[in-house]
Amino acid sequence: MKSGTIILVTCCLFSSSVSASKWTQNPDQFNLFNFWLEDNGYDYRVGCEGDLDKVSPYFLHFCVDKDGNRVPKDPNNHLKPKRYKDRWSIPYKENPDRDTLIYYNYKNLHSHETGSRGETFQWDRYEVSGSMNPYQFTSELRKEKLVDQQLHSKAILSYLFYENGKIVVDEISPKDRFGDFIDNDTKLRSNSMGKSMASYVLGHAICEGYINDEEVRLDDWELVKGTLYEGQRLIDLLNMRSGDQKYVFGAYFRPRKSGQNFNSGRNSTDAMYEIETRDLRKLMHRMQGLEKSKSTYNYTVVNTLLIQNYIIHKAGDNFDSLLKKVFVDKAQVADSVYFFKIPRSRPENGDINQMFFATRYDYLRIAKAMMDDWQNDTCVGQYLKRVYEKRQSKGSKGGDEPAFNNTKSYGGQFHFDYPSLEDRVILGLGGYGGQAILIDVEKSRIAMVHSIHFNNSQYKYDVKGLLINPIKNGKFSSW
Repeated sequence: MKSGTIILVTCCLFSSSVSASKWTQNPDQFNLFNFWLEDNGYDYRVGCEGDLDKVSPYFLHFCVDKDGNRVPKDPNNHLKPKRYKDRWSIPYKENPDRDTLIYYNYKNLHSHETGSRGETFQWDRYEVSGSMNPYQFTSELRKEKLVDQQLHSKAILSYLFYENGKIVVDEISPKDRFGDFIDNDTKLRSNSMGKSMASYVLGHAICEGYINDEEVRLDDWELVKGTLYEGQRLIDLLNMRSGDQKYVFGAYFRPRKSGQNFNSGRNSTDAMYEIETRDLRKLMHRMQGLEKSKSTYNYTVVNTLLIQNYIIHKAGDNFDSLLKKVFVDKAQVADSVYFFKIPRSRPENGDINQMFFATRYDYLRIAKAMMDDWQNDTCVGQYLKRVYEKRQSKGSKGGDEPAFNNTKSYGGQFHFDYPSLEDRVILGLGGYGGQAILIDVEKSRIAMVHSIHFNNSQYKYDVKGLLINPIKNGKFSSW
């Protein structure tokens, strides 16, 4: 009896231990991905190819179901993804296979909530719930050959085209590509499109009276005192012209001791300090005493983080209600939306991050709200018009950006003046991997792409055919 009790207790302890730690095992393996696939009912697994008796015991749990039957039975579902060393996301120049894209889609969309710090930073959220009365779209759908071809050959998850009050093209990746891993309820990652979302929140903060306007200077904020950002105008942060190019590039800060401009070695992260997974106070401590350089276009997350956290500084306890006004009352989103939040930090330390998540239709609802504000000349619409008028040339640095972001000017955390559309007012949102939303406020058109990966070779989707020409004339063509 005693030994039986010991066995039972041991088994229970083992089971509890596995349950508690299953998300925190060796991140160099794909066990976390397999647990996620299993928990969400997907018939895909890593490490289950070949004869079952030859499968490593490490993966045996994933290769059979509760009845001992082989899972998955379809050999096409035996995934063999590749992990890229020293890089969380897919490097721009890489041309991964489908299995690897499936794995990185999981990383992009889900790994921040699976509990493993070894795999992905586990974020808290600034989140608002969906509206009780979400905006209902009208559809008059048609098929477009080019869209279908691109969905079957590129890493595109979702495509939407909205014109004159209706959704006219509405496509999700085919099942044999990535369609098993996305539906209308999937929350999609913004990447740098979150910069434009932050700007839209700022417009509402100005209109609600928390901030005077985009010309105010950061001279009332303890967090930036003694740094090159103290006393800077919001508009310079909005236009990515804060003069921080000697110290900041993208999402990295180079320690002062290097004394090196990023232009001389920006492709290396050696001795760099990652910004996004720390609160803003830690970065500002490192930037004490650094001097502002000439104001030139320097596309970096720091400007956006400063904007977002300044809004919280000014709105205080009303920040959550401000987000509700933007996304629930104005955009009428159907599901919850959220920005990342640094865990175990505090608002006064700068704990909000630009990364934004929403469903495909909720992104369209937000884009439509921006367009409506512009067309109806609301207070927020006037803010959007002002930042458009104050946009500035990207100069030579604009040419380094991927095709979906390769515009002549930038203003208010939006891309402006797309090739062949310079005579039209187009609000452009863009993010790493091929996330793009173009909003034509004059012709009432919105084109939207969400993608796992984008580069200049195998995964360069047809920017002209999917974005530029539909916005220009409502037609889908590559010429």
